[in-house]
Amino acid sequence: MMDYTSTEMMTIAAARALANDDVCFVGIGMPSAACNLARLTHAPDITLIYESGTIGTRPEVLPLSIGDGELCETALTTVAVPEMFRYWLQGGRITVGFLGGAEIDRYGNINSTVIGDYDNPKVRLPGGGGAPEIATSCGQIFVVMKQGKRSFVDKLSFRTSLGHGEGHNSREKLGVTTKGPNMIVTDLCIMRPEPETKEFQVVSIHPGATREEIIEATGWDVQFADKVEETLPPSAHELEALRALNARTAAAHGEQA
Repeated sequence: MMDYTSTEMMTIAAARALANDDVCFVGIGMPSAACNLARLTHAPDITLIYESGTIGTRPEVLPLSIGDGELCETALTTVAVPEMFRYWLQGGRITVGFLGGAEIDRYGNINSTVIGDYDNPKVRLPGGGGAPEIATSCGQIFVVMKQGKRSFVDKLSFRTSLGHGEGHNSREKLGVTTKGPNMIVTDLCIMRPEPETKEFQVVSIHPGATREEIIEATGWDVQFADKVEETLPPSAHELEALRALNARTAAAHGEQA
């Protein structure tokens, strides 16, 4: 019997993808949890950057938003937002962008704008913020999202952030030189783009999850790599660090967390 949740497995699997020397542009929510867990475990020297201009931040609790004072208080420095985007992001100084979204398609394109028709949507979402620029300017992109047919869709309601476009060399045709989405981590599996088509395929399945669950939770005809591994279960150290972080966050923010 597993002594951890699927959300904990997802967060830990995402954190493992980060290296100690990465400079990482962090999204709020699950991306923030994964990036800070990496910092608290195997990557203590990772540089975390948030959209508000905080560089090298080391928060004790997870921020509620990019404007959370915790980020500025623990940062090495804070710069103006125009400098953050023009010099740091568009200047090619950030190795990894960690994003989430409301919808994602088989090529890693992300929607965080609307669900349904743009002019008369079912749901109006917060919007892109800096995500479109992050998706094209960071060295590579990691995505962390819970998997389900409402979020892993065959066709996006709106393309907020570019992934691999229509597949193959779509990014290059648009003049985008960065690698783009290189990994999707869900509560069921890990996906990576097929080298030629750039369609995301399952490369690792989390303990306890099945191919049938993954197929049922995906809005397109999901493909599996020729060799599919089982994700390494969370270690005691990883679980302890993540649970302590979540406990501090809950104590600091209460119901808002």
